[in-house]
Amino acid sequence: MIRFNVIAFTHNSIGLDEIGKFHVETDAIVDRMNKIKQEMNLSEIMYLSTCNRVEFIFVAEEEVDGDFMAIFLKAFNSDWDHARIQMYLERAKCWNGINAVNHLIEVASSVDSMVIGEREIITQVRNAYEFSKANNLSGDLIRVVIRQTIETAKKVYTETTIANKPVSVVSLAYHSLNEKQLELNARVVVVGAGVTNTNMCRFLKKHGFRNYTIYNRSLEKAEVLARFTGGVAKPLSELKNHSDGFDILVSCTGSQDHIITSDIYKILVGKDSGKKVVIDLAIPSDLDPQLVKKYPIDHISVEYLKTIADSNLKERKKELIKVRQIIYEKVEEFKEIFKMRQVELKMRSIPERVKEIRSTAVNQVFSKELSQLDSGSKEVLEKILDYMEKKYVSVPMLMAKEMLMTKDSEK
Repeated sequence: MIRFNVIAFTHNSIGLDEIGKFHVETDAIVDRMNKIKQEMNLSEIMYLSTCNRVEFIFVAEEEVDGDFMAIFLKAFNSDWDHARIQMYLERAKCWNGINAVNHLIEVASSVDSMVIGEREIITQVRNAYEFSKANNLSGDLIRVVIRQTIETAKKVYTETTIANKPVSVVSLAYHSLNEKQLELNARVVVVGAGVTNTNMCRFLKKHGFRNYTIYNRSLEKAEVLARFTGGVAKPLSELKNHSDGFDILVSCTGSQDHIITSDIYKILVGKDSGKKVVIDLAIPSDLDPQLVKKYPIDHISVEYLKTIADSNLKERKKELIKVRQIIYEKVEEFKEIFKMRQVELKMRSIPERVKEIRSTAVNQVFSKELSQLDSGSKEVLEKILDYMEKKYVSVPMLMAKEMLMTKDSEK
C-alpha cells in the first residue's frame, strides 16, 4: 500500500488560473502520462483534471519526496523553469498509502471539493479511471482503489442528504427561474458566452427552452453557444439594436461597468410593458440596479442566489459527520480488501503449478500404470483428479483468509 500516491493541486493551493496550466487536452494525455511513467519508473498512473483541481494518482517503488516531485513535474511539462516548479512544490498536496486512499474517497464524495455535495466529481473520477484503464496507464492497484472510491461515494450520496439542496449559483438560478413557470418558447437573450452562461444554457436547453439570441464580444464564442442551443449569435456591439424583445435575459460578462444600462434596456423591451425575468450572474452586476426600480423586473441576482446557497450549504455541512463516518468505515474495509488482494496476487500462480504437477504425474511418473487402466477407470480417475485439483487450489486461499482474520482479531 505504501507504493500508492496522490499529488494534488487545487483552487485552494494554487488558484484557478494556475490550475489551467495543468490542463492537458484529451488527445495528449496518453503521451504525457506515458512519459511520466517511463521517466519516473511508475507501474501505474491516472490523471484527474477538473475545473478546480488536478490530481496525479500513481504507483511508485521509490519514496515520493521533494526531489522526486521536482523531476515528476519537469516530466509533466519540460517547459517549466526551476522557479515555477519550486512554486508548485511549495503548494502541492501529497498523500501516501492509506491516507491517499482516504483522500481520493473524500474527493469523490465531494468532501474535499470547492462546493460540498456536488455530485459531478464522482463521474469525473470514474471517467478519468476508465480513460487510464482503456489506455493501459493504470493497473490492478488503482483499479481496486477506484472501485472502493466509487462504491463509497455512491453510499455517501444515497445514505446522506449532502447533495440534496443545490448550492451552485447556476443551478439555483435555474431553480428560481423554473418557479416562474414560463412558456418553453419564451424569448431568451443571453449576454456573454463564458462558462457561467454556457452552464446556464445547458439547464435551459435540457428543460426544453428553445428560443435563444446570444450576444458576446467574441462572435466566435457566441457562435459556439448558439450552435449548442440552436439559437442566433451576434456581436455584443449589436445589443443596442436588438428589436425582437425578450422574456428572459441572462447576463454574465467580465465588464467592470453595467452592460445593461437604462438606454440598452429600453431598446431591449421596446413597447412591451410586461414583466421580464433578468438573471444577472455577473460580479460586479451587469444590470444597472436602478432599472429594477423603473421597470417590472423579476430580478435574480448573484446576491440573492448566494443567500440561498449559503443556507443550503449549511444544511449540507450538517451531514459531514455522517459522511465522514461512512468514509472511515469504508477505508477500514479497504484495508482488509487490500490485504486479501495481495494474497490473491501472490497465490494466482497456484492453479498453474497444480496443473503442472498433475501433468507430470499423469504423463511421466504414473504413465506406465495409467496405460494399463481401462477406459472406465481412466474416466473415474480424471474426475477424481479434477475434483482434487479444484480443492487444492481453494485450500491455500481459505487458509490465508483464516490467518488474516485471526491476526486481526488478536489486535
